[in-house]
Amino acid sequence: MDATDLARLQFASTSIYHFFFVPVTIGLAFLMAVLHTRWHRTGEARDERLTRFFGTLLLINVAVGVVTGLVQEFQFGMNWSAYSLFVGDVFGAPLAMEGLAAFFLESTFLGLWVFGWKVLPRGVHLLSAWLVAAGAMLSAAFIMAANSWMQHPVGYTTDPATGRPVLASMGDLFTNPVFVWGYVHVILASLVTGAAVMLAVSAWQLRRGRRTFLTSALVSLVVLLPSSALALGVGSHLGVIEATYQPMKISAAEGQWETCQPCSFSLFQIGGFASSDEEPTKILEVPHLLSLLATGTWDGEVTGLNELQAQDEARYGPGDYVPDVGVQYWSMRVMAYLGSAFFLLALWGAWLAARKKLPTSRVFLLLATWAVPLVLVMNTAGWLLTESGRQPWIVQGLMKTADGVSATVSTGEIVASLVAFFAVYLFLIVLDVVLMLRFARRDPDAPQEEPADDDRDTPVLSY
Repeated sequence: MDATDLARLQFASTSIYHFFFVPVTIGLAFLMAVLHTRWHRTGEARDERLTRFFGTLLLINVAVGVVTGLVQEFQFGMNWSAYSLFVGDVFGAPLAMEGLAAFFLESTFLGLWVFGWKVLPRGVHLLSAWLVAAGAMLSAAFIMAANSWMQHPVGYTTDPATGRPVLASMGDLFTNPVFVWGYVHVILASLVTGAAVMLAVSAWQLRRGRRTFLTSALVSLVVLLPSSALALGVGSHLGVIEATYQPMKISAAEGQWETCQPCSFSLFQIGGFASSDEEPTKILEVPHLLSLLATGTWDGEVTGLNELQAQDEARYGPGDYVPDVGVQYWSMRVMAYLGSAFFLLALWGAWLAARKKLPTSRVFLLLATWAVPLVLVMNTAGWLLTESGRQPWIVQGLMKTADGVSATVSTGEIVASLVAFFAVYLFLIVLDVVLMLRFARRDPDAPQEEPADDDRDTPVLSY
């Protein structure tokens, strides 16, 4: 592996690890605000305990997730300085907005929410909860705007002196079709993730007879059912967007080497992931489905990888412009199949809730308890599909990944930092899992220990 491969591996590992926490933060922040709203309306102690309970899980996730996000920004200057120099006049604007506006909004009101119990007016305290959720979603908007520009560069001019892109239209940046549909998809996936986490914890608690968690289970199902259905629909349309602006990505995701019209979709195939093996064994083909996913029409044409490769060679010069087809093919299916599974799980849960059998359905509660690792796999597959499908470009059509690596960073330095980051991240993920499991298993209805006489006047945090 050369310096480019190692730099890619390092950024991929930190990005995937960071993206474990992002959807959980966005989704749990929204659901925590919903629980807080319920408590604000009912005034019941049970709803307050649930709000505090899931607020604790949110805080643990934020505390560990923020650290991983900061490392990514350092890598832009360390391993990818050529890239940072090239796109800094465009990429820097949304990143600065995320840090100066969204992150400060989220962190400020998260602090107010944590320390505002019994201090802030009840309405202001509730507002701070919703502003935490808004800040998390706004933060994702700025990051997705920057990432979407890498997928489909818009709103820029080229500096004739330096040859670098310069931001010319902020409006174009935030109306980029790749951003609009990609951002909606990320928010919906985050709601699915947060609801899956809340449902899993609630299911585990209900299996132990703690009926307080019936409320949180119902709230999670109310969010999970529509968000999972909408995520499937938006994800389907996102395929049409990608076929328009990144046809190589969508053809690689289907392993489609030759142009077809109409095109069938293979639910499963063996082989066909390399130019030397273009004839796979397709199992369970669905006629016309690929045409629908890629073009939105029944008999739409999907351009094959071989034809797209020839077009790119004519436009950009000799080179291999086909991404890793195997990664694309399976990432797309893992994401889609698990997304469908969560919709079915939510539909099953809603049916049980309507029949008032949710707390006693042992099979459903057992399956729901294991939803968390599956939703993390689903999110990771979606991120791999998005980022791997852009290769060999780091900025589509403007800069190749190999040209973005820092020229002064040696292979040995990248290996050393990669090992160090891996060790730190391994420690952090173990810490996060231990803390999340420890606090998720607590019984909020259990009597709390009274503080010792010497400690009664000592102020303590709520968590």
